[in-house]
Amino acid sequence: MPEDRDWEAYKVPPTRTPVSERTTSVPNPVTFFQTVFNYVIDAPVTFVREWIERQQAKNKFYYYHQKFRRVPDLSECLEGDYLCFFEAEAQWRRDRMVDQEIVEIIRERLGACKQREGPNHLQNCAKEMELLAQVTKAYQDRYGDLGVHGNARTCLMKQKHRMMEERKAQAKASQ
Repeated sequence: MPEDRDWEAYKVPPTRTPVSERTTSVPNPVTFFQTVFNYVIDAPVTFVREWIERQQAKNKFYYYHQKFRRVPDLSECLEGDYLCFFEAEAQWRRDRMVDQEIVEIIRERLGACKQREGPNHLQNCAKEMELLAQVTKAYQDRYGDLGVHGNARTCLMKQKHRMMEERKAQAKASQ
């Protein structure tokens, strides 16, 4: 920095900050309303909110780790037990979503293996390809021709028909 400073450009601040003097003895209405608002509205709301947050901190609820109890299958429900039908349907939908995610995870693993291995993926990813074939076959056997609007009842009927066909095929093969 040069030695010859321009004192007009960089003025030195005053040594004492002036204090505003009150000309009236009447309190400022803004500070009065702020104080009333803080004690009447803000303090109780803040107290209640902090109390609720403390209660919630004691009982943390992680919605993404929710565990549902297994409910009876649709075949185990009594006739006319509509609550059981509803629970079995909800359980079937959750199982279907889990099975879809399993297939998707295996498919992603196979894709990552193919990407990693390059031209040698047929040799090095054979285990993943076999696993994907098994998983997709199991998914197709269970949910294959149900369509978008499939439900637990149609899935159960499909399973029943498949089991009857397998029994007929065994009976013909044993004769």
